[in-house]
Amino acid sequence: MDLFATALPALGEAWALILQPMVLGYLVLGVVMGLAVGVFPGLGGIAGLSLLLPFMFGMDPVLGLALMIGMVAVVPTSDTFASVLMGIPGSSASQATVLDGFPMAKKGQAARALSAAFTSSLFGGLVGAAFLTMFIVIARPIVLSFGLPEMLMISILGLSMVAVLAGRVALKGLAAAGLGLLIGTIGEADAGGSLRMATYDIPYLTDGLKLVIVGLGIFAVPEIVSLLRQDRAISKEAKLGAGWGEGVRDWVANKWLSVRCSLIGVVVGVIPGLGGSVVDWIAYGHAVQTTKDKSNFGKGEVRGVIGPESSNNAKEGGGLVPTLLFGIPGSGSMAIFIGAIALLGSGEIEVGPSMLRDNLDITYSIVWLLALANVVGTLLCIAASGGIAKLTTIRFTYLAPFLFMLISFAAFQSGQNFEDILALFVIGLIGIFLRRFDWSRPAFLIGFVLSNPVEKFSNQAFQIASFRFRKSFEEGMEYVFSPIVIVLLIITVVSVVLGLRQAKSIMAEGDVQSGSKRAPLVFLLIIMGYVVAALINASLIPDYNMTDKIVPLVVGGIALAALLILLVQMILRPEGDSIFADKEVSGEDADAPYGLWSTLAWFVGLIVATYFVGFILALLGFLISFLRVRAQAHWPKTLILTACGIALMCVMAGALNRDFPPGLLQGAVDLPWPLN
Repeated sequence: MDLFATALPALGEAWALILQPMVLGYLVLGVVMGLAVGVFPGLGGIAGLSLLLPFMFGMDPVLGLALMIGMVAVVPTSDTFASVLMGIPGSSASQATVLDGFPMAKKGQAARALSAAFTSSLFGGLVGAAFLTMFIVIARPIVLSFGLPEMLMISILGLSMVAVLAGRVALKGLAAAGLGLLIGTIGEADAGGSLRMATYDIPYLTDGLKLVIVGLGIFAVPEIVSLLRQDRAISKEAKLGAGWGEGVRDWVANKWLSVRCSLIGVVVGVIPGLGGSVVDWIAYGHAVQTTKDKSNFGKGEVRGVIGPESSNNAKEGGGLVPTLLFGIPGSGSMAIFIGAIALLGSGEIEVGPSMLRDNLDITYSIVWLLALANVVGTLLCIAASGGIAKLTTIRFTYLAPFLFMLISFAAFQSGQNFEDILALFVIGLIGIFLRRFDWSRPAFLIGFVLSNPVEKFSNQAFQIASFRFRKSFEEGMEYVFSPIVIVLLIITVVSVVLGLRQAKSIMAEGDVQSGSKRAPLVFLLIIMGYVVAALINASLIPDYNMTDKIVPLVVGGIALAALLILLVQMILRPEGDSIFADKEVSGEDADAPYGLWSTLAWFVGLIVATYFVGFILALLGFLISFLRVRAQAHWPKTLILTACGIALMCVMAGALNRDFPPGLLQGAVDLPWPLN
């Protein structure tokens, strides 16, 4: 009864918080922004939330949460447009939808497919919110009993999940997570202040890399570059056909499939590190297994749409469980969400057990904002379907420069200096090659996000455990191996064993064809070189600062072992093996009319020009030259689009009271804002 006595007042306070016109307005705004982001392939919840991060600084917590939840909730719904209308996965969580959704569209049943998908997404989102409501009531006392060893163990659980379940080659997932962890340790250590892979001669590195830069670099840059290389409209036709009512009837006829797949989505979302990279494939497999006539799958079977779409929205509710209760990201988008919450207000909200203790009303606000956002998002998606289908016929070359502009602006909000854009490009390169060679980008990002919690919890737990062991061995063992730690340890071991068995069926970057040995091997050696350098750097930290070196040494050692095994396998296995996956062998990347380096040269030009003349002048030249040369737009269109882009940047900078990164010109000449 005490549980409900605490929870019910908090639920009432949560409804009072969210049922305000301003909050609902921000929720709808977030939904609209999520709808816009989700339409374009690859720019899913991670890139969308990354773009929102600069707006979160000091924002009212409830308003900021409404904006973010609106975007998070609708992206798994709106990315269905890309999957059904274009045959391109809108995000990693909508890959399975392509298999039957796109064939339905080609048969003239796009409206039926979209209707069934949106209805399934709405139901799945509501199931996720309902589950989260009940779980918080039941789990709150358990979560509040979590200490440092328990938090460390659940961090390790999250890492173990993402490492082995993030790709067909499990060792690639492990190495990608290890690389993310090592890059997350760059800069001054929290405990002793030692520098890792940084120097005071380059002050930028001492603070480490910011989450918004890593998130945009790993996910947004590779997808923008890939689409830009193809130099075409995203979709050739904008026809939807009839069948909106038929799609709803399809869902009613398969409602129990939707229920089961929603529960699958919730369960997979709860497990830290899994998220969208696997949930749709598990649900799709379940839909196939429970259908008597399997011959129509892959040719336009509506059950192949209902299953994945029910699960990928429900997993957002499930993903909030480890995020809110433990501070462990359940997916890549939840990783960004954690970083954004810390920016709200005066930084008083902190995810984890303290959120349930001190901000239970805020916690329930998030839950029911998620439910409302699903309803609003579904209605807007249905209303906007006709117009969005036409938007996909716009040549991507006209969209790309403005996307580069937006992600550059988002990147330099943390430091407002030139190095932010340079770091975005470097991390973007890493993301491009991780994507090309089928190394899991979600594993990398979650490893990066968990680097700080793992180090913090392990250091603090070690210090307290040492004190307990000095008192008595029994007391120390009781502290380290509590019942919760033992349970989590067992779950971790079981998850690793099961994950290794399932790894071959999980495609981290889609169905990537294999090619020659040379390019994948060179990439492996480059990663290995960085890991070796990080290990040597950590080993040079004095022993009296052992807490600053132990995590990089352990993580680097495990990553290096995985890389050495991969190296041996690459040497022994023949060309064409799945370990040599390479997107440049076949598919859209291989057939693209523009090369990777010639496309990246435009981004490099923007960076170099920013160094000399500052961002806003560089952007002016970049937009004009790109639209005229690459897009081959006429002068009137070029000038109008450029003026719109510059005006948008100035409005955003003025509203956020931000300056643009200066160049050498600004140091020599006193220029007016926004040129200074």
